[in-house]
Amino acid sequence: MALKKSTKKSCSKKSTAQKKKKETDIQKIINHYFHSKGLSLDKIKKDAKKKKIIYSRYTRPAKQLLELAGSIRESKKAITKVARWAKSRNLDYAIETVFKKWLELDRLKPKEIVKKPFFRNNPMIWSRSRKKWYVISEDNEWKEFAGEEKDIEWKIVK
Repeated sequence: MALKKSTKKSCSKKSTAQKKKKETDIQKIINHYFHSKGLSLDKIKKDAKKKKIIYSRYTRPAKQLLELAGSIRESKKAITKVARWAKSRNLDYAIETVFKKWLELDRLKPKEIVKKPFFRNNPMIWSRSRKKWYVISEDNEWKEFAGEEKDIEWKIVK
C-alpha cells in the first residue's frame, strides 16, 4: 500500500509539471518586445484580458523576425537595439520597425545626450578666441561670466 501512495505522489508531480506550459520561441520574442516597451508579463496578461493588447496581432511579425534573424537571441538583440534607438529619439516602434531597420541595424545608435551650460537659467557660450564664458541674457545680450566654474549648471537639453 505504501508503494501505491508514493506512486500517486510522483504522478501528481508530473501532472503539475506538464500543466506548466513552456513559452514558445515566438512568445519569447513578443514578451521581449513588450518588456522593451516597459510592460511586465502580468501587465501584458491583464491588458490582453481587457482587450487593450491583442496578443495575436504580434505573432506573425515575431515569427517573421525569428526567420529573418535565425535565432531567438539575435531577434532579442535586434529588438533591444531598435528600442534604444527609438526611445532616444522619442519615437514609437513596433516589431515591424526591426524589419525596416534591419539593413542598418549595425549602424543604429542611440542619440547622444548633450549637456549645455546655464547660469541662473540663462544659456551660456564659451568663446574660444577670448577663452571666456558668456551668459546670454533674456534680451539676447552677451554678458561676460564673472562667477566660478561651480556656479555653472549643466542641463540636458533635448
